[in-house]
Order: sequence, then C-alpha cells, then structure tokens
Amino acid sequence: MGGSEKLPHSVVTDAVDARHWRVLLGRLRATFRTADFAQGAAFVARVAEAADAANHHPDVLLRWGQVTVTTSSHDVNGLTRRDVDLAGTVTALADELGLTADVPRSELLEVAVDALDIPAVRPFWKAVLAYEDQPGDDNGLVDPAGEGPAFWFQQMDEPRPQRNRIHLDVTVPHDEAQARVDAAVAAGGRLLSDTRAPAFWVLADPEGNEACVCTWQSRSSS
Repeated sequence: MGGSEKLPHSVVTDAVDARHWRVLLGRLRATFRTADFAQGAAFVARVAEAADAANHHPDVLLRWGQVTVTTSSHDVNGLTRRDVDLAGTVTALADELGLTADVPRSELLEVAVDALDIPAVRPFWKAVLAYEDQPGDDNGLVDPAGEGPAFWFQQMDEPRPQRNRIHLDVTVPHDEAQARVDAAVAAGGRLLSDTRAPAFWVLADPEGNEACVCTWQSRSSS
C-alpha cells in the first residue's frame, strides 16, 4: 500500500496502537502524560528527530504534564501510511520513556455555520477570522496558526428563524462518544437526534443551543 494513498479511517484505527492513538476526522492524535516539563521536552525532541528522518512532520503541543501529537497527510486531506508509520514510531518512543496515554483528552472542535448562500457567507468568516482555505476542502476554513477551531458551512434549503444557525461539532474518539453524549444529557441537555449515530449525535442545552458529538464512524471516509 503506497505511502501517499489515502486510507479509510477503519484501516488506520486497526493499524495503530489503541493504547495511544485515536482517529479524529482525517487526523490521528495521541496525548501522552509526562512527569514534568523536562520529560515532555525530551519526548518532543525525540519525536522531532523521528519526524525529520521520515520527512513527515506532525503538530506537537507541549504543556506541563502532557504532550499531544497530531498527524495527517495534507496532500490528500486525510491519513496515509506515512501517518500510521509515524504513529508507530512515536508509540515506540513513548514506551521507551515509560509514558502512558490520556485518550479521553483527545478531541477536535469545529464550528458549523448554516447558510443559504455559502459563497456569499464564507468570505466574511474568512476575513473576520483571518483564516485560510482548508487544504483539499473547498468548504472549510482553518486557522493558519493551528490554534482556533476549523469552520465549515452547511447548506440550508430555507430560512430557519426558530433555530440556531451556528453550532459546535465536538469530534471525540469513537469509543468515548456514548459517554460524552450521556454526560451531556445528565448535565441537563437533550438528545435531539441519533439517526446518524455513530457519525454524530445532535444535542441541545436547556435553551436549545445545539452541539453535535461526532466520530469518524459511519462516514464515507470510514
């Protein structure tokens, strides 16, 4: 299987170490616990060395007590064998240092904007946020600094004045989704729809503000 061939999310999930890695809609992510900042920095240095050797570079976030590694193949807007191989290398480095994963902290936040005329609405959000076009996606917008949530635009057929037109998509590991939905309902939320689960569940707070809990499953990329 070629290194640049886009892989189904199910294939990637089966190929990586489940102790560490979870697929989050075109990205592969692991969060590792570290004893202190120095250990985290040492781990990041090892990951950077491996990434240079593979010529495939992940996003790495170093905080006190944790390091998050996120990899994807931007040329195909998804995951490839390069990401699977890099994940294997990072897992080996983590094991050498005795690091463990913190899977529940792995999530991806997106903002969805419902619009009747997406070509008219999208440039406003691109300008006001100073975002860029998402590589390989004519719809999405991303923060060039890699810090803010991605924005995407959902086609509306007719105005819906009684319903919010902006909602959050919270993508979580597939094996954490039901617990997240249950927690939201227990906290006073309502389950509006699970007809597309496990791709996503639609929830609302007590005043009707909506959010979706999403996974990679039951999608065309799965």
